[in-house]
Amino acid sequence: MSEVLLFHHALGPNEGLRAFADELRRAGHTVHSPDLFEGRTFATIDDGVAYADEVGWGEIMTRGDRAAEALTNDLVYLGFSLGVVPAQKLAQTRPGARGALFVSSCLPVAEFGGWPAGVPAQIHGMDADPIFIGEGDLDAARELVSSADDAELFLYPGDQHYFADSSLPSYDAGATELLTQHVLGFLARAGA
Repeated sequence: MSEVLLFHHALGPNEGLRAFADELRRAGHTVHSPDLFEGRTFATIDDGVAYADEVGWGEIMTRGDRAAEALTNDLVYLGFSLGVVPAQKLAQTRPGARGALFVSSCLPVAEFGGWPAGVPAQIHGMDADPIFIGEGDLDAARELVSSADDAELFLYPGDQHYFADSSLPSYDAGATELLTQHVLGFLARAGA
């Protein structure tokens, strides 16, 4: 089984992401889900991103680093949207990563150096999500897939950014079911 460090999106840790983490736990994986926002939650993406801007993205990544420090190096890093920032940084820079799972976001590989050899990755997004498609995440995902030894990109039909958060109106049960199948298969391989 895999040990996963899951980072939340711009709304903060919420019931929908806790439900996703619980689904992974029911499959036998250990999931850690730190709070990058120190108890704050937000109603909109813009508000959450404004908070991250206010405290500084360096601080958000430092909070991610601190969450990882208390854990083994043999982690799978999982990020949802804003949470991809610390997840991708750790996957690319912290030795021992077992894998990386990015949902609704992906940064250019050069942001944190090259993609590490032997670290598998999956990137998931909706094919008409204006943020994932329009802000360069899809291009970054394709670059990661072409530069990594073992990386896959999964696009789901739809235009929702937070499609996998069951606590929000943007939730897409069908896409989330497929996402969960892909993630569970990935975690089974990473933990072997």
